[in-house]
Amino acid sequence: MCSLVLPPWRPLPLAASPSLPSTHPLPPSSACHVPTRARTPPRRAAAVPRVRAATPDAHDAAALMVARAEAGDFAEARSMWAQLLHSSAAPCLAAAAPRLLPAYARLGRPDEILLAARELAARDPAAGRALYPLAVSCLGAAGELARMEDAVLDMGRLGLRVDSATGDAFLRAYAAAGTVPQMEAAYRRHKSTGLLISHGAIRAMASAYIARQKYYRLGAFVSDAGLRRRRDAGNLLWNLYLLSFAANFKMKSLQRAFLEMVAAGFRPDITTFNIRAAAFSKMCMFWDLHLTADHMRRDGVAPDLVTHGCFVDAYLERRLARNLTFAFDKLDGNAEPIVATDGIVFEAFGKGGFQASSEALLEATAGKRRWTYYKLLGVYLRKQHRRNQVFWNY
Repeated sequence: MCSLVLPPWRPLPLAASPSLPSTHPLPPSSACHVPTRARTPPRRAAAVPRVRAATPDAHDAAALMVARAEAGDFAEARSMWAQLLHSSAAPCLAAAAPRLLPAYARLGRPDEILLAARELAARDPAAGRALYPLAVSCLGAAGELARMEDAVLDMGRLGLRVDSATGDAFLRAYAAAGTVPQMEAAYRRHKSTGLLISHGAIRAMASAYIARQKYYRLGAFVSDAGLRRRRDAGNLLWNLYLLSFAANFKMKSLQRAFLEMVAAGFRPDITTFNIRAAAFSKMCMFWDLHLTADHMRRDGVAPDLVTHGCFVDAYLERRLARNLTFAFDKLDGNAEPIVATDGIVFEAFGKGGFQASSEALLEATAGKRRWTYYKLLGVYLRKQHRRNQVFWNY
């Protein structure tokens, strides 16, 4: 065999035409012709990034769960709750609970509230401290007293202390949906814990007593709640104490309680005066009505629409409408009408004719006209005059 001697290898320039492939000579040691393409490394195409489906964030999943529950899809919401609970995203459930549990309560699913509180507390005891008070509040707002009691018992088993907010929610629930003996038993339990009853719970219990016309028990309750000891409640307890006598028209006891209030260092406000004025108006005690107006002017308390309504209703009851100008002069009848009285007074006495008519007129005009008590009185008297007329259609 003969050896073939070749010159040293040099790369040839690339062909100008892209259609012709470039060729390379073989190295000297090659004994057979091997295709050049097999010896050169293959060219790799540019890496194209693949689009992966992003895993939904835990907070987004919790928000979707809440949206499902609010839409009424409880099965889907329950399934998402179970998936999140048994995953590393369980801490996001505590952040979603303030929206999820009220949605269950609003849509009539109290069992889901208690179940969610138990499952999350078993997984994360720290989250149970914040979740159980919320569950008690939601169950109480829904009127589910039995399940609310179960939640409170669970708190006791877990060693969770009932705080002031939970105790107030407990009292409000019994005031709204329970009987008076049940409410009073709940108040004794709340008091035994040493917690101070809040203003909202006081109002809720007072409204329950007034709705059932238990005025004597109302007076006993406010006396026990710190009538002469609590300064943080302002005049709320004293006004409820006066209301317990005024709604029963015990006028001597009302006057005696008012003097006790002043002697204890409490200053009467507009609600205090209007409680007395409402009782005097119902009894048509004109002298006491005018003494109340003088006392208000002396203490610098401006009368409101309720005060003027007490005078108007009493005078019209005795057909003394022509004398109302004298009373309105003492009450500053040229002032703009306002209502500054606590609404709990209306729960006991209701709204008088002049007040109800004037409020409807003020709402209808909606600030398009400047009103005074004199103008409202003129409209109301014309309305009463037309009501007493008999029209015959011929």
